Amino acid sequence: MNQIIDAFGWLADPANWSGSGGIAIRTLQHLWYTLLAVALAAVIAVPAGLFIGHTGKGRAIAIGLTGALRALPSLGLLTFLAVIMGLGLNLAIVPSTIVLAILAIPPLLASSYSGVEAVDGEVVDGARATGLTEWQIVFRVEVPLAGPLLVGGLRSAMLQVIATATLSAYLGLGGLGRFIFDGQAIRDYTQMLGGAIVVIALALAIDGLILLAKKLLLPPGVAIALGTASTVKDGNKNAATASHESTDDSDDEPAALTLAPASD
Repeated sequence: MNQIIDAFGWLADPANWSGSGGIAIRTLQHLWYTLLAVALAAVIAVPAGLFIGHTGKGRAIAIGLTGALRALPSLGLLTFLAVIMGLGLNLAIVPSTIVLAILAIPPLLASSYSGVEAVDGEVVDGARATGLTEWQIVFRVEVPLAGPLLVGGLRSAMLQVIATATLSAYLGLGGLGRFIFDGQAIRDYTQMLGGAIVVIALALAIDGLILLAKKLLLPPGVAIALGTASTVKDGNKNAATASHESTDDSDDEPAALTLAPASD
């Protein structure tokens, strides 16, 4: 408990927030590494996911690939790439970005193809019947309707990368991981815990901003369409349940009528 109090005291010290090695600069560096990696992953994963979801081709490969990428050890891969690339400290951001992008690809890829696959086939057929090309169907119909799942994949990717970007300090880069690795080197556990708290706070803040943006930027038409689809599905489910119950009741009634004379 004392270490937690000391960590918050360390965070409250203005001296730890100023300078090139302060919390403010380290946080901005951490965000830069995160955004760079997620952007690289999105360039690779989102177009592939949209193609798979729209055409249905390569889904098995995508599932296997995402599973394999999730299983890769981040620290081991970071060390491996840093050694074989031999770029030194000046370009250490290259292997770091590659590793973080690999970590972000699975949620972005999965949310892209699953989001497009979840779009009602009748909606797609109707858009095709109006004369829209396949690319127009993807970007005007499927992507807007798949928006909530796409944002969910972005949210997952951002949180995973923010948590793992602390490993960038292992190669001598900046970011919030600097407090953890430097604190470990001198056994300054207060600094280590303070750095960890900032990482957690940053992840929660980004998560909240993404959820807020999702709520504010979701087009009203899409929200209505998704709500209508959900209502229709619930209505169909309730109708099927009611039909099943009425069938059971109708099956029971003749038996009761048949048994009534026998009791007399």
